[in-house]
Amino acid sequence: MITVSDTRTLENDTGGQTILDLLAAAGHVAVAREIIPDEPGTMAALIEKLVVRDDVDALLLTGGTGLSSRDQTFETVSRLVTKPLPGYGELFRMLSYQQIGPAAMLSRALGGLIGHKVVLTMPGSPAGVRLAMEKLILPELAHLVREARR
Repeated sequence: MITVSDTRTLENDTGGQTILDLLAAAGHVAVAREIIPDEPGTMAALIEKLVVRDDVDALLLTGGTGLSSRDQTFETVSRLVTKPLPGYGELFRMLSYQQIGPAAMLSRALGGLIGHKVVLTMPGSPAGVRLAMEKLILPELAHLVREARR
């Protein structure tokens, strides 16, 4: 689990903590939690380090998916993805639209595989995290991992 933010710390990373809490409640084990600045080089290096670990099946990133000049998650993860999963971002924006209206188009949430590891990004807001986790990620995570390993 990676939080991408220039301002979050362990004490105020409510989105990251929500991911961890929801994963644990669903019976998943988080083997790493990182909070990193929105810097492409730092982000890419961490992702590349994590995807080669045998105990990592999926990477969940929160933050940096918007349009501001500091939001670099989409560009960074897109360059690393070897097999895109466009339906994830499409469904996230559709569900988000139902909650917040046309502002949902500002989200650049994306998913895919890096090798045989699942990678899914989501906004940094607790509401966006909860939406992605409860409606999309948790219902399909085990299936996604199984398919990615094939």
